Amino acid sequence: MIHKESRSPRTALIGWIILCFLAGFIGPFLSQRGLSALAQTGSLVPGVPGSFSRLVKKAKPSVVNISTVKIIKGRRLVPSWPFRGPFGQNDPFKDFFDRFFKDQIPKEYRQKALGSGFIIDREGHILTNNHVVEQTDEIMVKLADEKEYSAKIIGRDPKTDLALIKIDTDHELVPLPLGDSDKLEVGDWVVAIGNPFGLGNTVTCGIVSAKYRHIGTGAYDNFIQTDASINPGNSGGPLLNTKGEVIGINTAIFSQSGGSIGIGFAIPINMAKDLLPQLKKGKVVRGWLGVMIQKITPELKEKLGLKDEKGALVADVTRGGPADKAGIKRGDVIISFDGKKIEEMNDLPYIVASTPVNKVVTVEVIRKGKNKKFRVKIGRLKEEGKAQAEETEGKPELGMTVEQLTPQLAQRLGVRESTGLVVVQVEASSPAAEAGIMARDIILEIDQEPLHNLDEFHKKIGKYDKGDTILFLIKRGDATLYLTLKIPK
Repeated sequence: MIHKESRSPRTALIGWIILCFLAGFIGPFLSQRGLSALAQTGSLVPGVPGSFSRLVKKAKPSVVNISTVKIIKGRRLVPSWPFRGPFGQNDPFKDFFDRFFKDQIPKEYRQKALGSGFIIDREGHILTNNHVVEQTDEIMVKLADEKEYSAKIIGRDPKTDLALIKIDTDHELVPLPLGDSDKLEVGDWVVAIGNPFGLGNTVTCGIVSAKYRHIGTGAYDNFIQTDASINPGNSGGPLLNTKGEVIGINTAIFSQSGGSIGIGFAIPINMAKDLLPQLKKGKVVRGWLGVMIQKITPELKEKLGLKDEKGALVADVTRGGPADKAGIKRGDVIISFDGKKIEEMNDLPYIVASTPVNKVVTVEVIRKGKNKKFRVKIGRLKEEGKAQAEETEGKPELGMTVEQLTPQLAQRLGVRESTGLVVVQVEASSPAAEAGIMARDIILEIDQEPLHNLDEFHKKIGKYDKGDTILFLIKRGDATLYLTLKIPK
């Protein structure tokens, strides 16, 4: 008994020690659980969101899946089954293959693609990327509640990769608010929502890595770079700030494997807001200055006696264009346009394009060390490709797109010439491709007659019949060469 009594206080003491230890261990654990629960809706660190769940729930009904179908018509290069055995035309198995496989070659097939978009008003207008819906025969939009609607294209702008489509429905639509991308700062949190791989809405988050990125897609490059994952199918989806406002449209990724590696690009929403009124009318009209510009390098800065590398150097001026009429010359450095400073070359094209046609603006330049100002009446930038396509209707199909060369187009294609006719696209297996004609070739002559504009080109081509052979003189780089193109019968 004494032994037991002598152990009781000792046991009690050990028990108290254990309880105190457990209290010290479990207490903070339970407290941490409470903080963890708080962190789902609040922030433990000032300025860092604890959760994006409320933002996502609010935005989810506005983000749509876009599925498109393009009907590809097969082009038969030979009149019979293309299989060729070792016996040539006398192949004893030719009849067998013709009989059982010739009719299996599809004359057309349906090419499907997926993308994303977001609702911008209750009338059913949806913003997305141009590359998601261009050259498609069918467009279907699926809302967050799985309801599907057929959509039609209202307006497209390939130069900025923007498109506006519309669905007609009595369904109550929830538009997303459009923010101000100019207020976005590097390091701000952003959330990307889209429909990669057709799995339904998915969400990724990250920060703004950089602004005003130029990735070589065109004259109006001005991307937001983010490390929020942008995967296949996210194209056209919204990039949101922490207020749930759209500040960008997910467009492209930099990747060598096809998957996201943390370098994604989005079109600033302010660019889309500027173009929306024109997209709703179905046509985008741009201002035109009539200059070819280039970046000011350290070497050019020294040679031209400039204080810094800011501005856009005028490499060429289109004869008779707005800049030429106003007195702007080759070698001028444009530092201000309509009151907006030109920090670098890439700032100018979009500012000019956004300026209303016929508006008179002040352009400030540096000419041989002195500042000069010019009053310029902005012209209208001609559409590339559309008018030319209409003019070629009923004429021989050559399988190439030819356009009038402008300083802007020359800059985009990377050719030295600023005038003349340039081949911008050649279809595979077309007569032009078989003749050896390539994109960026400058067409100098047809059948030893010089060409000066598209009208002359179309009139000349229109005189040929099927089976005729055309002699082209083209300039490719520093070389000129003759090529013969036979129009198929």
